[in-house]
Amino acid sequence: MQPNYKRTKLACYAAIITQAVQNNLPPLLFVLFQEQFGISYEMLGRLILANFVTQICVDLVSIKLADRIGYRACMIAGQLCTAVGLLGLTTLPFLLPPYVGLTISIILAAIGGGMTEVLVSPVVDALPGDEKAAAMSMLHSFYCWGQVATVLISTLLLFALGDAAWRVLPLLWMVMPIASVVLIATAPFAAESGAESGGMRVRDLLRQPLFLVAMVIMTCAGASELTMSQWASTFAERGLHVTKVLGDLLGPCLFAVFMGLGRMLYGKLGSRLPLKKSLMGCAILCIVCYLTAALSPAPFLALMGCAVCGFSVSLMWPGSLSMAAARFPFGGTALFAILAVMGDLGCSVGPWLAGAVSDAAQGVPALTEFAAQSGLTLEQLGLKSGLLLGVIFPVILLIGTAFVQEPRYARKD
Repeated sequence: MQPNYKRTKLACYAAIITQAVQNNLPPLLFVLFQEQFGISYEMLGRLILANFVTQICVDLVSIKLADRIGYRACMIAGQLCTAVGLLGLTTLPFLLPPYVGLTISIILAAIGGGMTEVLVSPVVDALPGDEKAAAMSMLHSFYCWGQVATVLISTLLLFALGDAAWRVLPLLWMVMPIASVVLIATAPFAAESGAESGGMRVRDLLRQPLFLVAMVIMTCAGASELTMSQWASTFAERGLHVTKVLGDLLGPCLFAVFMGLGRMLYGKLGSRLPLKKSLMGCAILCIVCYLTAALSPAPFLALMGCAVCGFSVSLMWPGSLSMAAARFPFGGTALFAILAVMGDLGCSVGPWLAGAVSDAAQGVPALTEFAAQSGLTLEQLGLKSGLLLGVIFPVILLIGTAFVQEPRYARKD
């Protein structure tokens, strides 16, 4: 009798929601960190960098670790690390130098995020069924709903309790990794490890020119998504001068809603839509959204650029994974791990570069003169400049996707 894999999917959905909490809760608190601990934009960017560099390192280790001890044990360990990191976020900044405490907490939580990113995709990919791209898109749509819940619940609680109560939020969100551990421990797995399901070796994949293109595409997918999502809250409040509640709801929250809708839509209609053309269309829309957000003089249009950008990036991450998996059907854990590394590299470098440019632009004489003539504060100029940088990532993704040919036949089990 074939096992019922609905609980397996539920466990993977819960795990990826936990990753959404881990990635998106700290940026919501950036302005509060800046005010309470005196942290610059570049230092905030370094927190994002620490998060995703840690995930990159964990991605690399997870390739061997998952084959040795199995998917289940790795996923449980990852969820426990995220829980400890969330606990640290509310305690360590007050026990250690604040920036050191924040960095340690984010790194601990990121260890769990890295394990989750590498493992949930091959676990779902190994389940019986033909429509792998649709299943992958549906899986990653739950990251979006986790992001929506994180932004919405956290913003409303801060509004109700006051900014001083921010330390309650990490404790509240610890419920997700704890619930995930219970589900993962009791769910049936179609393959308990990458070694069991078979797969290509890392060096064999790296010898394939098309796979190298896929790595570049995945890097730009991560950068396109995270540059906007990680900075949307700060950009709305400080760059557009809207209230935190309104900015969070119309910026990162709507971003996540549109991203979730896009992934669910492709999850339902993916079998009827060509993946390559869909990815290229998303890249073009993403370029328009970044330009609108960064250059529009009207706050409402800029916020809509941030929000609709969520729809434009919705297919990039799962679509890039599915396109590579279809071209290399025996890639196994190594394929998903390497692409997770490249995606996390984009997630690291994109937001950090945006933060660095935001700080640097405020010291360029020509730009400061332009800001004075345009009625912008130096802070607004910096944040708009940092966001404008993000347009290069969907441009590169568009060019890279144009070189990839879709396989003639759908991938089967």
